[in-house]
Amino acid sequence: MAKLGLFLVKAGAQHDFRPVATAEDRVAPGWRVSLTRPYELAGKSGARYRYVALEEERFLPPAGANFVIAKMSKEGPTVVYAGETDNLASQTWREALDKARAAYGEAAILTRLNVTRAVREAERCDLIEQHQPPMNAGA
Repeated sequence: MAKLGLFLVKAGAQHDFRPVATAEDRVAPGWRVSLTRPYELAGKSGARYRYVALEEERFLPPAGANFVIAKMSKEGPTVVYAGETDNLASQTWREALDKARAAYGEAAILTRLNVTRAVREAERCDLIEQHQPPMNAGA
C-alpha cells in the first residue's frame, strides 16, 4: 500500500465546495443554451447519418441540408418524410412539416447540413429506401 506524503494531503475543511455549474449557469443573461441530442439514422446502404432537431425559432443558416420529419418517441425517431433543400433558411420544408403535424400529431424536423446537391440527393434516396416514409410514397 502506498503512503501519501503530508505535503500531498489537505484536510477536507480547507477545500472550497463549489457546485458544478450547469450549461445554463454559464450563459450570459438574455441568451439561452440549446443542447440538442444527435440522432443516427441508417440508410439502406448501411451508412449512418447524424441528424439534430431543428429549433424552428432560431436563426437558420442559408446552407444546403438534408432533413427528415419524424414522429419522436423514447425509442427514437420514426421517419415520415425525407427531403433536401438548397437553403435551409428558405423554409421549403415548412409545408411538409405542417402536413406531417396534421396527419401524425407532434412531428419534429431533424436536419443535417450537406453542401453539395449530389450528396444530399444520394442521402435522401438512401434513407427513403431504408425507412419507406409514408409521405414520400409515390414521389
